[in-house]
Amino acid sequence: MPKYIMLGSYCDDVLEKRAPYRQAHLDGLAKQKESGVLITIGPTKDLTQCFGIYEADTESTVRELVESDPYWQNGIWTEYEVKEWIQAI
Repeated sequence: MPKYIMLGSYCDDVLEKRAPYRQAHLDGLAKQKESGVLITIGPTKDLTQCFGIYEADTESTVRELVESDPYWQNGIWTEYEVKEWIQAI
């Protein structure tokens, strides 16, 4: 199955703005992880970007997951891109 990376950007003042949506965001990610579609995801240390690795049938599946996330729907993630990834090792 293909793997995809997602690289996104966070809004300004992310720590304060994400608070109302954080638990729903984490619960959704946990379900994705359980299902096997999400390999890993997390923020950069400076909290300006996020990075994720997905294993899915199509890029559109990954885009649907990102766009259904409370962080995307509420402007915590401000932009993102998805690229198919070839794992060398």
